[in-house]
Amino acid sequence: MSKAQVFYEAHQGTLEQAVAANRSREFWSPYPEAASGRIYGETANVDGRACFDGYLGTHFELAVPAVAQQVGEEESPYGLALDIRYDRPDTEALIARMQAAMPAWRDAGPEARAGVCLEILDRLNKRSFEMAYAVMHTTGQGFMMAFQAGGPHAQDRGLEAVARAFSEMQQVPHRASWVKPQGKHPALAMEKTFRVVPKGISLVVACATFPTWNTYPGLFASLVTGNPVIVKPHPGAMLPVAISVQIAQQVLTEAGYDPCLVSMVPDSKAQPITKELAQHSAVRLIDFTGSSAFGNWLEQNCPQAEVFTEKSGVNTIIIDSVQSMKAVARNLTFTLSLYSGQMCTTPQAIYIPRDGIETADGRLSFDEVAEALAGGIAKFTDNTEVAVNVLGAIQSTDTQARIDDCANLGEVALASRALEHPEFPHARIRTPMLLKVDASDIDTYGEERFGPITFLIATDSTAHSLELARKVISEKGAITLGVYSTSEAVLDQVDALALDVKVALSCNLTGGVFVNQSAAFSDFHATGGNPAANASLTDGAFVSRRFVVVQSRRDVPPPAEA
Repeated sequence: MSKAQVFYEAHQGTLEQAVAANRSREFWSPYPEAASGRIYGETANVDGRACFDGYLGTHFELAVPAVAQQVGEEESPYGLALDIRYDRPDTEALIARMQAAMPAWRDAGPEARAGVCLEILDRLNKRSFEMAYAVMHTTGQGFMMAFQAGGPHAQDRGLEAVARAFSEMQQVPHRASWVKPQGKHPALAMEKTFRVVPKGISLVVACATFPTWNTYPGLFASLVTGNPVIVKPHPGAMLPVAISVQIAQQVLTEAGYDPCLVSMVPDSKAQPITKELAQHSAVRLIDFTGSSAFGNWLEQNCPQAEVFTEKSGVNTIIIDSVQSMKAVARNLTFTLSLYSGQMCTTPQAIYIPRDGIETADGRLSFDEVAEALAGGIAKFTDNTEVAVNVLGAIQSTDTQARIDDCANLGEVALASRALEHPEFPHARIRTPMLLKVDASDIDTYGEERFGPITFLIATDSTAHSLELARKVISEKGAITLGVYSTSEAVLDQVDALALDVKVALSCNLTGGVFVNQSAAFSDFHATGGNPAANASLTDGAFVSRRFVVVQSRRDVPPPAEA
């Protein structure tokens, strides 16, 4: 039995449960999200931190066919010096190596490939604390979020893609005996074989804010369907990708395959390489998370490849009426504070009728709603020791500058403040900013302003809010839409809007679920139906476009007459 088959049998139960969860869409996860020593081992946290510290100031070792140069310019948003160097492979040498390794990986078959992918995910899970520190100090996420989103939740998304792709491949039978009756004449008979054949080399372009969560779906969907994978990390967040690739290479080697089937090609801001890679004739699959400008460029300029993009959008909340404004403000406080709004799902536009809303305690004016939201955030962020762990740090200095630049775009309902982290005095910590604007200022709130920047938009009515939301989402896209209303008629109208503009909808969230959270095996992340994304994590189209089916037919001659 091959090592890959051993891996498959070891993890087959997990795969079967993942396939079932993808169908039922009920809660399930094999990877515990609690950063608990009881679950991961009493020394897991200390060991993970030691591994992270061991990378600092060193050269990171990966299998590379030929080195073109060394790069490394990561800076921790918390002010910690990283100074890690990475090899950038020679592009042509790497592609030639991958093409040579591809037939063996293709011929391994779905079970062997799934076994390798499942073993990679299992080893990633065991190193979740190490990954948490790597994610924290490259993205700026708070430690608990870095552990969950960078570790178990990202692993969930990778497993979800493996399970979905495995199911799609299982729909293709390996053999069929085809017999067509011909009446009085001998039947026509053929033996047919069907092979799942990968498209070619896959390029996964990782983002700076979620280098594992947004990367694993494309990486594992391509790998399990037989495609070699190049991961191109953001120059500011390379370490989490490097650790992931290193683990993948170790498992591939143990299974008897070329480790370079999964490779990292880092670059620098001064010498970017993504366009060169994306337009290479051997690259047939591209996964991208990032700005609309570059996502649109990829879609328009890489005709040789299937391109899957998640881009920017204007995520939206519509407030019509509420039972408890206090409960709504509490939920939105956490929503807008989590990772300082540096999530592709964080609301930016909140539409509120200018003459106010109804609550169980009476009518509130537009300004009173704004005050409730601002007060909730201010109270939460006044507790610095708690707030910094939720806010995290600002990943990019460009985002930090954007906060200040946007302060004059409306009436400031809540100013953004710099907070000092008790452990990292040089960390870039900023609190959310709320700006009051009029519905007529659509050029202001109708563009994505990435970061902790939210517009409170005064509209003529809820109907007007719906009209504006329809226009902005149709033109600019959105991944999330939320609504607060005590009216079933309004909820029905927003539901119809969500179907029309093809965006995920959340209604009346006041508890421990937040509009910017997305659960693997249940939530389809993005729809692929509006300008914010042309693909969804993880539906059938996301995986089935990564392979083709090649058939072979052999004639079976009729039996010889006696």
